[in-house]
Amino acid sequence: MLESRHAPGGVRSASTSVAETASATRTRRTGAKPVNAKATILIVDDEPDVREVLEEYFVLHGYTAIVAESANAAKAIVAQRPVDLALVDIHMPGEDGLSLARHLRERYVSLALVMVTSAGTVVDRIVGLEMGADDYITKPFDPREVLARVKSVLRRVSSAHRGDIGDARVRIGRCVLDIGAHRLVDDQGGEVAMTPLEFDLLKAFAEHPNQALSRERILNLNQRDWDPFDRSVDLRIMRLRKKIEPDPEHPRFIRTIRNEGYIFIPDGD
Repeated sequence: MLESRHAPGGVRSASTSVAETASATRTRRTGAKPVNAKATILIVDDEPDVREVLEEYFVLHGYTAIVAESANAAKAIVAQRPVDLALVDIHMPGEDGLSLARHLRERYVSLALVMVTSAGTVVDRIVGLEMGADDYITKPFDPREVLARVKSVLRRVSSAHRGDIGDARVRIGRCVLDIGAHRLVDDQGGEVAMTPLEFDLLKAFAEHPNQALSRERILNLNQRDWDPFDRSVDLRIMRLRKKIEPDPEHPRFIRTIRNEGYIFIPDGD
């Protein structure tokens, strides 16, 4: 693990070689892009020590890391250059991370979002997921866990964009899912915004019509390390129903099967 010289409260104590840390710091200070950069990560946190530790750690592992101390700074960065994933602290002075997440999700659909919350703040995690976050992590954290979660989210996003089962188009309620193009289009031809995880869910239903899928099976199909009692599937189903169901309060196409999970009924009957 990596430890900041100031031991930030949001990062659990860790250790790494002096040479590795010095190398990462040199790369960061010169603004150089690391060799074979894997992705560009935006770190949004009002604590300087947390930003420094994560920036050095991501650069050390081959990523391009950019830091922002506020929501306004983050908005300016993503408007000027492409970013693959944003790591956003929820509790920041001024505009908070939830408001920033809403802004990023509405304008940059393909941008992956990982929310950082305080331990035990379940409400924050739920609201973040409802806004379209792809994952969350709680403080204090180990940088290795942050890296592992970021890798997992980036894999899912990459897989979703590849649309690896061809050019299949499937009608789901009042929308059509174009799996090859990774697009959801409504009856008027307008594109409906969806997150990579929402695409994964729709793809899972499209591949298993008229089959009851348990929450655990849905989680496995999405290739994510989930908690078996993770309720984020329910939250995402709720969001999807608002997009594809003519009447989300009385869903016909993605239905709940008591004690079994969810089922996609193509004809809605």
